[in-house]
Amino acid sequence: MAIRTELTLRMENTPGALARLCQALADERVNVIAMNLESSGVLHLVPDNPVHAAGLLRSRDYALEERDVLYIPLPNGPGAIGSATRMLSAAGVNIDYAFASAITEHQMIALVGRRWDVAPSCEKGTLVVCPG
Repeated sequence: MAIRTELTLRMENTPGALARLCQALADERVNVIAMNLESSGVLHLVPDNPVHAAGLLRSRDYALEERDVLYIPLPNGPGAIGSATRMLSAAGVNIDYAFASAITEHQMIALVGRRWDVAPSCEKGTLVVCPG
């Protein structure tokens, strides 16, 4: 388990917009660990080097939001996501959105979700559950 930084930005909904952003990151040797692109153009991105990625994207006029996220490996098998979400529920965590990815041949999966703490003393935050 680790704390990572998620970058959230809005992109044009045009052919090649995501490809150009990903190529810019690749040219600077930034690896994308997790991402989700919504139909509205909102991109949630967890890079391996968030400081470098954020600087690069800002230099290209992207407006970014940054937030700390929790990064947890899960086994690739039936019930893994259910088990993780039950533990979060038992801890009083409400998940606002989630997305997941897995490759059949690999033993780990990626689950990414934004959470809203329900305890009155907690601030809004984000949860990302991914392979490590």
